[in-house]
Amino acid sequence: MKAILMVFLGGGLGSALRFVISRGLNKSALEIPFGTFTVNIIGSLLLGLILGISLKSGALSNNTILFLATGFCGGFTTFSSFAFENQAFLRAGDYTNFALYTFGSIIAGFTAVFIGLYLSKLV
Repeated sequence: MKAILMVFLGGGLGSALRFVISRGLNKSALEIPFGTFTVNIIGSLLLGLILGISLKSGALSNNTILFLATGFCGGFTTFSSFAFENQAFLRAGDYTNFALYTFGSIIAGFTAVFIGLYLSKLV
């Protein structure tokens, strides 16, 4: 039951922060949604840091990992918004922004995880 509570609390905080950031940075569905992009890349970086630190030192408890990685990062990042925004690009015939957003998000997301893992080795 404690594990569920950790995920629930972390997810709520992550979702609320995602809402604030996305609301401030997303302007319309017909331009690159920088809010969603930003939270997904920051979340990827944080996930790499959290899991890298945990793997390196074992300093994070299982409940802390559930709170931060599964809960916070899971609530903070959003694949569903990413998918919805991409279908809006396709529906509007905006193939350029569709390609930029899709491939930019994938490449930047993987890069952010790797950077987070690398930075965790320096801590």
